[in-house]
Amino acid sequence: MAHSPVDDKRRSTAGFDLSPPSPEQFRALVNNLDDEERRVLLEHGTERPFCGIFNEAKDKGTYCCRLCGLPLFHAGTKFESGTGWPSFFDPIDRSHIAFVRDTSYGMVRTEIRCARCEGHLGHVFNDGPPPTGERYCMNSVSMRFVAEGDPLPDELGRGAPEGKAAG
Repeated sequence: MAHSPVDDKRRSTAGFDLSPPSPEQFRALVNNLDDEERRVLLEHGTERPFCGIFNEAKDKGTYCCRLCGLPLFHAGTKFESGTGWPSFFDPIDRSHIAFVRDTSYGMVRTEIRCARCEGHLGHVFNDGPPPTGERYCMNSVSMRFVAEGDPLPDELGRGAPEGKAAG
C-alpha cells in the first residue's frame, strides 16, 4: 500500500514526510553518490578526522541528509568539539534521526542514521554542551549544506512543509 502524503503517522513534528523512498527512488539516490559517500552512507563507514568539508564550516543554514535531503541540523547547533568531525548538539527534529545500538570495534555506541532513508550519519555521544549534553558526531560526506534562505532539497518530490527554507 502506497504512503499518502497526508498520513500524519509518517510526518515529523517539523512537518516532513518520513516515509522511506521507494526502491526505485532509493536506486536513483544511490546513483548520485561518489565512492566515499557510498562507503560511509551505505556501508556505515567513517571518514578520516579533520578531513571533512564541514568540520570547520561556520555559514548559516541547514545541514541535510546527503542521500535523501531530510533536514537534520541548523547551523546554529554546530559547535567545535575538537574531534575532527562536524558536531552538533541538537537535531532539527529528533524523529529525523534513527538511533541504533552499535557494538562494532569492541565498543558500545549509538549510531545515528537518517530516519527516512537509513543512511549512516555518524554517532551520538553524551559529552556535548548544554542544553542537550549531546554531541552528534557527523561525517561530512553524509550531509549536504543549504545556505540560509535557500530552498531545502526535495529529492523525493514530496514538497517541503509550508514556509520551510534553510535557516
